[in-house]
Amino acid sequence: MHYISGLNHQNKLTMDTNSNALNWFEIPATDIVRAQKFYETVFAVSMHNMGEMMGMKMLAFPVDPASGKVSGGLVQSQTHTPAQNGSVIYLNANPSIQQVIDRIEPAGGKVVMPRTQISPEVGYMAFFVDTEGNRVGLHAQN
Repeated sequence: MHYISGLNHQNKLTMDTNSNALNWFEIPATDIVRAQKFYETVFAVSMHNMGEMMGMKMLAFPVDPASGKVSGGLVQSQTHTPAQNGSVIYLNANPSIQQVIDRIEPAGGKVVMPRTQISPEVGYMAFFVDTEGNRVGLHAQN
């Protein structure tokens, strides 16, 4: 996987305005098969099985590695514990956040904050708890 970063004054890779602040995210799972079914259902995507690495089972969200776009996946390991507190990631719910929200509870999750407008310019957000117990955010323009 290729990550985009800038060069600092010492020609070393660094985070700057031309790079992503986030390179990769991992959503912890206690049952990666159940988590895969949930996320594939909610986002209407197919996840890529990355196999096992360093004792971690990993599945990736769709991404073209050459695009420079940030992605991430589901991870099951002894060091990954689902949680509802701490850092929050916001997954892309475009083109309609409500369509994504409507698939959460039938897939086994729970909506904990409904579609809420941030501002007309920024769009909408929502929060849900997935089948593994993680609190995750959604963001979309509509």
